[in-house]
Amino acid sequence: MHIRMRKAESIKYALKGISIAFREEFNFRTQITLGAMAFALGAYLRISETEWLFIIGASGLVLTAEALNTSLEELCDMLRSTHDPHVAKIKDLAAGAVLLASAAALLIGLIIFLPKLLAL
Repeated sequence: MHIRMRKAESIKYALKGISIAFREEFNFRTQITLGAMAFALGAYLRISETEWLFIIGASGLVLTAEALNTSLEELCDMLRSTHDPHVAKIKDLAAGAVLLASAAALLIGLIIFLPKLLAL
């Protein structure tokens, strides 16, 4: 198969994964909504290029963590349909990673937006 076709296939599968996360995961949709709100607020407040980099990076990190968390949950559920303490631990660790990414994103948002909002 030609290399361009393989790359196109890879992108197609990646977009399919994002579509699945958006369709099936409430938390993913919520995080996209919150990210869109941060982008709108950033545009309204005319944040700097450096601040945009932090907002984009934080938003990407949260969505990536959520997609990986969902992937691990699906894999664990496929491998073990009954309760298993190892599976529970894996799921808890993955959920914790999403919480850490979300907390970091919140702090970044507060550092960037709060002073600008208080100055209005």
